[in-house]
Amino acid sequence: MSVPLYEAKAELFRLLGHPVRIRVLEMLQDGPMPVRDLLAAMEVEATGLSQHLAVLRRSGMVTAQREGATVVYALAGGRVAGLLRAARELLTEKLAGQSELLSELLQDEAGSRTA
Repeated sequence: MSVPLYEAKAELFRLLGHPVRIRVLEMLQDGPMPVRDLLAAMEVEATGLSQHLAVLRRSGMVTAQREGATVVYALAGGRVAGLLRAARELLTEKLAGQSELLSELLQDEAGSRTA
């Protein structure tokens, strides 16, 4: 029996629900990176990074290729980068709305002090 689409989507978002995984995906947008470079750029232990990379690899979000003793990770496709861009756009809209609300609150507060 197949999984309903809404459950599959929920699983995808659960997979993306860890900051380390999001950071790895963001870093890989600039191109493939060896594990040592990912590790150097992040505040995470090697074992933790390895576990997160394994989850991303199993899910098909990233690919891994061995180059000698080095493993290089890359985004599995352009759609992953598109998903990250969509998330950034949603956050930008949300924060812009909060900024506008904060400005209104500060104006109201300033107005009530002078009255």
